[in-house]
Amino acid sequence: MKFVISGFYGLGNTGDEAILEAIIDNLREQFDNPDITVFSLSPERTAKEHNVKSVYRAWRHSNKEKVKALKEADLLISGGGGLLQDSYPTKFLFGPLPYYLLIVLLAKLCGTKVMFFSQGIGPVNSGWGKTLMKMANLADFITVRDQYSKELLHKLGVKKPKTVVTSDIVFAFKKKEDRSCIESLDLNGDEKLVAVSVRPWFGREVQFEQTAQILDYLIEEKKVTPIFVPMEGHHDKDVSEKVLSQMKHADKCQMLGTDFTPNQYLNFISECQLTMGMRLHALIFSTLSGVPHIGFSYDKKVESLLKRSGMWNYSAVLEEMDVEELKKNAAFLLDHHDEKAQLVKENAEAMRKEAVRNLELLKENFVK
Repeated sequence: MKFVISGFYGLGNTGDEAILEAIIDNLREQFDNPDITVFSLSPERTAKEHNVKSVYRAWRHSNKEKVKALKEADLLISGGGGLLQDSYPTKFLFGPLPYYLLIVLLAKLCGTKVMFFSQGIGPVNSGWGKTLMKMANLADFITVRDQYSKELLHKLGVKKPKTVVTSDIVFAFKKKEDRSCIESLDLNGDEKLVAVSVRPWFGREVQFEQTAQILDYLIEEKKVTPIFVPMEGHHDKDVSEKVLSQMKHADKCQMLGTDFTPNQYLNFISECQLTMGMRLHALIFSTLSGVPHIGFSYDKKVESLLKRSGMWNYSAVLEEMDVEELKKNAAFLLDHHDEKAQLVKENAEAMRKEAVRNLELLKENFVK
């Protein structure tokens, strides 16, 4: 069977690259020698890393190659991840929302079936974005990673294709043992590691000072070693340095490099006692690994994940962070690590089964 995969690939975002790796690995497990083409901003790198065909994703060039790939494909897999949203500027045909929906339209014009795969939907707030979302009715089948996304689709008038709630396909990620991250650090082996994941968010910065205060407390009271995990290159590295600049005990912290693979970051987080921060897929990696975590939710997708992992009661909405409360929550999770780790593992197993369901539904709906 021939597949084209369209998503936010080839741009160095660890979460999206983890999604791609999970989709490819699971397609290869479910199908005999699937023919896979990925639309990527770095097609040569994507082709080499995943042993797939790859076509440049943007409209600047390689459009004939896009059309050819779609015409030859049995199915366009649109996703996963949060593709259909207008948080970033959306002007006529500029922005993620028109891009991904135009790929869907192009696939349908080529006679190719379309599955929205393990997607998180929204936010979609602009009038133009809501108009564009009607094009999602072109899909033949949809799976979304949370109930909120299904409800939003229906609210936006996307009712023609059947929509099923599953979970993020990264919960079906196939981990390969790799200690590159841990070996890159200056550790003696008996540290109590806390993974820290921060990201920029539309100029808001008060959370960096708040994170610094929580980490200083944990260093003083719980003797932890915070390790910053920059999951989107220099963007996360830069804001991690802002946190460090406001800490009293920055010398007790370390930072991983920006060029590790999703699998390597996952292996590192699995070595930690606690994860704290913002990136959705850092929190997903923690869930997968049975690591208790505290999330700072900047988006409904983060809140949805934290509720399903069992960690929402210890977390906070980004704009409502209470430093003293979060200090207590972090200390509690460290003190009750084994109990809470078991809870996270049980919830992760349920989401893993739902993630695999994405593939089962694909086969049920598109394999003759």
